Amino acid sequence: MANGRLATLLAGVIWITPWATHATELVIATVNNGHMITLQKMSGEFERAHPDVKLKWITLEEGVLRQQVTRDVTTKAGQFDVMTIGAYEAPIWAKKGWIRPLTPSPGYEVADLLAPIRQSLSVSGQLYALPFYGESSMTMVRTDLLKAAGLKLGAAPTWAQIHHAAEKLHAPDKGVYGICLRGKPGWGENMSLITTMVNTFGGQWFNMSWQPQLQTPAWRNAVTLYADLLNQFGPPGAAANGYNENLALFMDGRCAIWVDATVAGGFVNRAESSKVAGKVAFLQAPVAATPKGAHWVWTWALAIPTSSSKAQAAQRFMEWATSRDYIRLVAEREGWDAVPSGTRQSTYASPQFRRANPHALVEQRAISTANPQDATLPRSPYTGIQWASIPEFQAIGTAVGQEISELLQDPVSVDEVLSKSQQIADRKMRAAGYYR
Repeated sequence: MANGRLATLLAGVIWITPWATHATELVIATVNNGHMITLQKMSGEFERAHPDVKLKWITLEEGVLRQQVTRDVTTKAGQFDVMTIGAYEAPIWAKKGWIRPLTPSPGYEVADLLAPIRQSLSVSGQLYALPFYGESSMTMVRTDLLKAAGLKLGAAPTWAQIHHAAEKLHAPDKGVYGICLRGKPGWGENMSLITTMVNTFGGQWFNMSWQPQLQTPAWRNAVTLYADLLNQFGPPGAAANGYNENLALFMDGRCAIWVDATVAGGFVNRAESSKVAGKVAFLQAPVAATPKGAHWVWTWALAIPTSSSKAQAAQRFMEWATSRDYIRLVAEREGWDAVPSGTRQSTYASPQFRRANPHALVEQRAISTANPQDATLPRSPYTGIQWASIPEFQAIGTAVGQEISELLQDPVSVDEVLSKSQQIADRKMRAAGYYR
């Protein structure tokens, strides 16, 4: 009878395994790019191998992500345990003590990381973030449309040649626009491209006295060309288009030319989802007066804010997500055209990767030749290619990006826009104490 009561009592017990009661939940803030979506899909593999860790994803548009993670680290709110940040934030936040220094385990193979990418996430040789994927910028052009028009573009086109080709290939009556470029305002949106244009036209953000240089001929020439290209040969509503919007347009066959991130190469060449697969030439980013700063270098990376109390579990996840094993996992499940590139020498050494990604050598060369330490023709007091590596640039770049976006929407002049932009930059730099 006692045994019967015990059996009845035990039947009502809900058994909980020890790891389930102590599972560590990692809250991960990330951007809504294709490679990050794949990472979320694959993350169940990490959870199965690490049953003591559970992952919670917060996926945001690029601009919103930057706002939220910046707010979190500056206020030490502790909302996130892993943050997706870039090469702009990593050294600045490291110096401010907002993110943790990282010493990866021996099996992580730090030496396999591409030097420019590793250096962009380090301060004095110390890593502060692990690169998930890296990129530069390049030119993508429809080979079938070039052939039909009797046009040719070399491996390293000039902006003048791009303008000529965009004009000849513009056929809105057939649903094809001559060129797609980022029009959405933001320091990491339209200004990423525009700053490289300014660089190659011989300009800079600030002179050696930190005075803004936005009313120089280089800025005027670059911004005029940018506005003319989109207003004359771009798609309607270009001011709303960022990377993801232009990727969708290009894959749908709506753009003849697209200058943007090399990471796009892995998507536009997928036959199952891209109408232009096999019809795209991958060229270097356009140049003008100088090749300096004509193409950017960027990495989306994973970092641990100092406000997180779960650093050990967070680093375990980050090492897994940025490892050679993860790249092999994606290759097996999704194909070599889906792997995150731009981070490891071993990726480019893979014959399967190179076969699946015709843009691979263009991307590798662009990353390896990008020099954030010397990206402008005149001497500059800052480092960075598509940004100036100072805390104030995020606000300045976004405000200037908004002004330049007006050229795609309202009847304003380039001189008027640059005058306002100069005033904005000057006011913010004075307020920050760079000069009186």
